[in-house]
Amino acid sequence: MQTRIHDLASAPQAATKILQGAQDDFGMIPNLLGVLAESPPTLEAYTTLGGLFGESALTDIERNVVWLTISFENDCHYCVPAHTAIAMRDDVPEETIEKLRAGESLNDSKLEALRNFTALMVRNRGRASEAELETFLEAGFEQRHVFEVILGIAHKTISNYVNHVAETPVDEPFKKFDWNKAEAA
Repeated sequence: MQTRIHDLASAPQAATKILQGAQDDFGMIPNLLGVLAESPPTLEAYTTLGGLFGESALTDIERNVVWLTISFENDCHYCVPAHTAIAMRDDVPEETIEKLRAGESLNDSKLEALRNFTALMVRNRGRASEAELETFLEAGFEQRHVFEVILGIAHKTISNYVNHVAETPVDEPFKKFDWNKAEAA
C-alpha cells in the first residue's frame, strides 16, 4: 500500500485544524499525524483519546509506562522511539525507559505492577482474571486505573496498527531512539 503523509497543503480540510495544532505545539507535524490525516475521523479519534488519557488519574511516569509497554507488546517501530522521547521529556528515569524498551521488569514494584498489568491486557485482549485484577489493585491502583489502562490501550492501538499498515517513517527527532523488538529483547 502506498502510504501518503499529509501536510497542511495536502490534508483533507477536516484534518487541517489538528495538523495545524501539532505544527504550533511541536514545530512539526509528526509523520503519524500526517498519515492519520488521510482519515480525519481516525485522526480526531487518536488525538481525542490521547487528550483524554492525559487527563487520567495516572501520573506522567505511569502514562509513559503504559504507552511504552503497549508499543513494545505491539512491536511498534514508530511509537517506541516517539514515546522514548516523550518519556525523556516527562523525566522518566533513563533506567526505566531502557527496561521498558527491552520488555524487562521494572525495579519499582508499583510501576512493575502497572507494566505487567498493561502487558497482560494487551496480550489477553482485555481479559484479566480476578487474581490478576486483585494483584494490580493491591499494588496501589484503583478500579479507575484499570479503565484508564484500557483507554491507553485504545489510544495506542490506533497508532500501533496504523504504523504497521502504513510503515510510518520515524520522524527525524526520534531517529536517535530507533528500536527493533527482536534486537531489544
